[in-house]
Amino acid sequence: MQSTEPRITALVDAMTLAEQVSLLSGSDFWSLPAIERLGIGKLRVTDGPNGARGGGAFIGGVRSAAFPVGIAVGATWNPELAREIGVALAEEVKSKHAHVSLAPTVNIHRSVTNGRNFECYSEDPMLTAELAVGYISGLQSQDIAATIKHFVGNESEIQRTTISSEIDERTLREVYLVPFEAAVKRAGVWAVMSSYNRLNSTFTSENGWLLNTVLRGDWGFDGVVMSDWFGSHSTAPTINNGLDLEMPGPARDRGDKLLATVAAGEVSTETVRQAALRILRLMARTGAIDDHRAFAEAADNRPEHRALIRRAGAEAAVLLTNDGTLPLAAKGKIAVIGPNAKTAQIMGGGSAQINAHYRVSIWEGLAAALGEPALTHAPGCANQRYQPTFLGQFKAEFFANKTLSGAPVHVGDQEDALVMWMENIAEGKVRPGDFSVRLTGSYVPEESGTHVAGIRSAGLARLLIDGRQVCESWESWTRGTTFFEEGSPEMTGEVVLEAGRSYPVVIEFAAKEASWLAFSALGAGISRPLGAQGIADAVAAAKAADVAVVCVGRTADWDGEGQDLPHITLPGDQNALIAAVAAANPRTVVVLQTGGPVEMPWASDVAAILQAWYPGQEVGNAVADVLLGHAEPGGRLPQSFPVKWSDNPAHSQDPEVYPGLDGKVRYREGVFVGYRHYQAHGIDPLFAFGHGLSYTSFAVSDVGLGGNGTDVTVTARITNTGTRAGSEVVQLYITPAQAPVPRPQRELKAFAKLHLAAGESREATLTLCRRDFAWFDVASRQWVVTAGQYRLVLARTADGTDWTGSVDLVAQSWPAAER
Repeated sequence: MQSTEPRITALVDAMTLAEQVSLLSGSDFWSLPAIERLGIGKLRVTDGPNGARGGGAFIGGVRSAAFPVGIAVGATWNPELAREIGVALAEEVKSKHAHVSLAPTVNIHRSVTNGRNFECYSEDPMLTAELAVGYISGLQSQDIAATIKHFVGNESEIQRTTISSEIDERTLREVYLVPFEAAVKRAGVWAVMSSYNRLNSTFTSENGWLLNTVLRGDWGFDGVVMSDWFGSHSTAPTINNGLDLEMPGPARDRGDKLLATVAAGEVSTETVRQAALRILRLMARTGAIDDHRAFAEAADNRPEHRALIRRAGAEAAVLLTNDGTLPLAAKGKIAVIGPNAKTAQIMGGGSAQINAHYRVSIWEGLAAALGEPALTHAPGCANQRYQPTFLGQFKAEFFANKTLSGAPVHVGDQEDALVMWMENIAEGKVRPGDFSVRLTGSYVPEESGTHVAGIRSAGLARLLIDGRQVCESWESWTRGTTFFEEGSPEMTGEVVLEAGRSYPVVIEFAAKEASWLAFSALGAGISRPLGAQGIADAVAAAKAADVAVVCVGRTADWDGEGQDLPHITLPGDQNALIAAVAAANPRTVVVLQTGGPVEMPWASDVAAILQAWYPGQEVGNAVADVLLGHAEPGGRLPQSFPVKWSDNPAHSQDPEVYPGLDGKVRYREGVFVGYRHYQAHGIDPLFAFGHGLSYTSFAVSDVGLGGNGTDVTVTARITNTGTRAGSEVVQLYITPAQAPVPRPQRELKAFAKLHLAAGESREATLTLCRRDFAWFDVASRQWVVTAGQYRLVLARTADGTDWTGSVDLVAQSWPAAER
C-alpha cells in the first residue's frame, strides 16, 4: 500500500478541481468516470453479496453463479468457508469486469420480520463480525474490494429511505457497529456503504459523528464511503461529513453543484482533494486505475464454483428435529410434496438477486440421486406473494411519451413480464421517466377454469387478456411496498380460460415520477388456484409413499428488499398442508426454505425438520445430499426461532419500537436483541440460537481455563462419539459481572467449528481479550471492564451448558479511539 501513496498523491495533485469532483459521483449506474488525460481508468462496481450481477439489467442480464445467501452462510458458523466463498466471488466479480463488490451485508437480525434478514448473517454481532472478516479477507485477497453495508441501523425495510433509527450510543457500540468495526480493524475493508435511513434524525450519508468521528477517527478507516443508490440528499453536508462517493450517476448533488459550493466557500478544496484521494486509493488497490480494457462481461460457469455452492449449501442446512427418519434410506417410495418441491428457491429478492446459470430444484436433486421412478409429486398448495410471472417472449413497443401515442420509436423483445427500466431504455431512444411501452405476448393455460391474474408497477400499468382488461394499476394506482416501495400493491382480477388455447396478452405501461428511487418497473402474472383438491392430492401421495418430504417456505417475493414480512406464519395453506400430510404419513420430513424463522404449530407432529434457507443454484443437490446422508447437516441457527412472532424483541404494542411512528423507529430494547432478549424475559424459544442436530454425536471433555488479567483462554476436547463423520460448533458465552448498566445474561464471545471423523478427537481453543468483557460508557466515551467475577459458559446452544467456569477481573477502561 505504501508504494501506491506517492503515485496517487501525485495524480490527485495533477488534477483540476473539476476532475477531482468528477470522481466523487458515478458516471452511470455502475461506474465512475475515467480521466483519460491522466491515464486513470474507470472503476466499476457490482451488486452482491451472494453473486455478482454485473452492470447489465437489474432483472435478467448476463448469467452468474448464485451462492448461498447471507443467513445461510451465517448458519455455517464457519469463517473459513466464508473466506472461501469470498475468494470465489472475487472471480465472479472479475468475470463481470468489475473491481468492487457491494457486499457483505452485516445488519443485525433485530426483527424476525425484516424483509432483508436473508441477506444478513445473524442476530449476534460477534458471529456476524467473524463471518464478515472471513468473507472480506477472501474477497480482497484477490484485489476485489468489499463494500460492507449498510452503515448503520438498517434493520427494517419499512420506510427505509426516510425513517430515523433511534439508537443510543451504547447499543450502537456494543451491537450494531461491531461487525463494521471488525471489518475495518481486522479485515481492512476498502469501502463502506451508508444506509438509506437516518440515524438519530440525521441521514447516515451526512452523519459526521458516524462517518468522521467513529469510522475514520476511532477506527482509522482509510477507504471510500459511498452512498446507497439514491441514498444521498445534499451537497455540502454529505462531503463535509464524510461521504466520498454519490451513487449512482450521473451526478445529482455533486458535479456542478459541488463546484459551486466550493466557489461559495461551503466546502474546502482540501476536503474535495481528500475524498478524491480516497477514491484513487480504492482504484489503486483494485487495479482499476490502470484498467483500460474494453468493457465485457462473461457468464463464467465454473465447475469449482458449482462444487463449492453445493458443499456450502449442505453445511448451511440446519437439522432442527429428527426422530431417526433422516438420513433417508436409498430405497422405497418418496412423495415429494409442496410448492417448493419443483420450484428451486435459490435466493431472496432485491438488489441481491442475479440471473443464475441454472436452478436445481429439490425434486431434481432427489431424482438425480434416486431416479424419478422412486418419486411421486404433488404441489399441495401455493406460496407465492404475487401471481407467478408470465413467461416467454413479449414484443415490446416503446413510445417517447407517456400516452402510447403515435408510432413506436423502438421495437424489441422482452423476456418474461417482470422488468425494471433504469437507464439506456429502448437503446436510448426514450428518456427515463418519460416513456410508455406496450408488451404483446400470449398465454396457454394448462387447465381449464378460473384463473387469477395480477399486475404491480412502479409506473402506470394495465393487463388485458383476450382483449379484455383483467386488472390495472393505472387509474387506481397508489404507492405500495413493491419494487423497493416505489411500486403499487398487486392488483388482481379473475378470468375464465380453456386449457390448451392460446390467449393474447397485452400489458400497457407508462412511466411516472418516482417518489424516491429513479426507475420504472412492472410485474404481471397469472395462476390457477389449487383449492382443496391440491391438499387432497398431496395426502393421497403421502399415503402411498414410504416417506413424505414436504418442501415449503417462502419465496424471493416474501424475503426481499423493500418490504418487511407481515408475519412469520407460513404463507397460504402450507400449515394445513403439513398437518394433513403428517396425519397421513408419520414419516413426514419438512424441508423449510425461508430467510428466517416461521411459526411451526406442527413441529411435534412431523418426523424431522430441515431448515435449508436459500442456498444458491445447487439447492436441490445440496438438500438431497443432506436428506440422503451423503453430507452432514452442518448448520447451526444464527437466529433464534421464537414460538410466536410476539416473542420477538422488536414486536411490541408500541409502534415506536416497530414498525416505527412519525418517521422514527426506536430501538428501546437496547443491547437485548436475539437470544439476549429471550433470556432476559424468561421466554423459551422454539429453537435456540446455535441449535442444530447432527447425524452423529459429540462429547465435550477436558475443559481447561488459563490466561491472566483479561486475556483468557478456554480449551476443550471435542470427540466424535458416533459412527460417521460430522461437525460440531462449541460456543463460549460470558455472563458479565454486576455493572452500572443492565447487561445480558449471556453474550457470545468465541466459538469453534470442528469437522471430525468417526471416533476422532481434537482440542478447541477459545480466546477472550479485554474487549470481550467490556461495556461502553457513553459519558466518558470509554470501554469499561467492571471489576468482579465473570462466569464463562461453554455450550452448543445459547441456552445450553456443557461446562462453566469463572474469572475474577480488575477494573479497566480505555478510550473508544484506542486501537
